[in-house]
Amino acid sequence: MTPSPHAYSAELAPPPGSGVLDEPAAQRGASGWRRWWWRYRSSPIALFGLAVVAVLVLAGLLAPWITAYPADAGSTTNFAATLLAPSGTHPFGTDDVGRDILTRVIFGARISLSIAFAVTICAAAIGVAIGGIAAYYGRWAQWILMGLTDSFLALPILVMAIAIAAILGHGTANLVGALILVWWPGYARLTEGLVLAEKQREYVEAARAMGVPSPRTLWRHVLPNIVAPIIIRMGQDIGYVILTAAGLGFVGLGVQPPTPEWGVMVSESRQFMLQAWWYSLFPGVAIAVAVLGFTLVGNGLQAAFNVHHSDASR
Repeated sequence: MTPSPHAYSAELAPPPGSGVLDEPAAQRGASGWRRWWWRYRSSPIALFGLAVVAVLVLAGLLAPWITAYPADAGSTTNFAATLLAPSGTHPFGTDDVGRDILTRVIFGARISLSIAFAVTICAAAIGVAIGGIAAYYGRWAQWILMGLTDSFLALPILVMAIAIAAILGHGTANLVGALILVWWPGYARLTEGLVLAEKQREYVEAARAMGVPSPRTLWRHVLPNIVAPIIIRMGQDIGYVILTAAGLGFVGLGVQPPTPEWGVMVSESRQFMLQAWWYSLFPGVAIAVAVLGFTLVGNGLQAAFNVHHSDASR
C-alpha cells in the first residue's frame, strides 16, 4: 500500500537533551545555514540518507558514462543472453530480451528522479500560491480555493492518480501532469495553515499599518518565513512520488516500455519471477532504497530546521 504523501513522522525533532540539537555556544552564534548544517550532520542516519540520495542523483546524471551497456537502456535486444543470472559480466543479470539489468536500473534512476523532482517542485509552487492567497486574503478567496483543495483531498491520492492518468493517457508527460494534479492540494493545505498563523504576527500588522500592498507583504515577507516546513515536506514527498510513479508504471498507466523506469521493470518481470528472481528484485530494491533515502533526508531536515510536527503537517 502506497504511504500517504500527507503523512509525516511523529518524530520531527529530537527531544531536548538528546544531543542532536544541543548546540555548543560557537554554533549558536553562527549563521543560519551553518547552524542548519551542524544540526543536520549531527545525525548519522540523516547523513546516511543524504549519501544515498547523492549516489542516486550522481548515478542518474552519469548513467551513460558509468554503465557497461548504455544501449540496453533502449529497445536493444540480445536473445542469446536472455535471463542470465547475476555474474561478473552482468552483476544484476539480464532481462527477457537480453538487456543488462544494472544498466537499466541506473538509467531508471534518471527517469524516476526526474519525474519526482518535476512533480514535487511544480506541485509545491502551485500549492503554495493557492494556499498563500487563500489564507492571506480570506473570505471568498479562502472559501473557493480551499473548497477546491478539499475536493481533491477527499479521495486517496493513488486512486486519484490512477483515474487522472487513465484519462490523460500513457506517457511520461501525462504521468507528471497527473501526479502534479493530485499532489498540489497537500501543499495548499499546509501553506494555508502556516500563513494563517504567520499573518497574526506583529510585522504583518505593522506592514498593513504602513500601507504596504498585500501582495508584497505576502510574497516578500510572509512566505519566506514559512519556507522551512515546505522544504521539509518536499524532501519527504520526493520518495512518495517515486513510489507512486512506480505504482502507475506497474499497472501500465505511467512510463511505457522500453523506457527503463523502475515500476515498469518490475511489471515486465512478473511472469519470470520463478525462473529469474533477479529480474524483479533489483528494480524493487532500487525503489525501496530511493524511498528510504529521501525519507531519512526529510527527517533530517525536520531536525535541522527544528520544526515541530504541528508546523510541518498543518
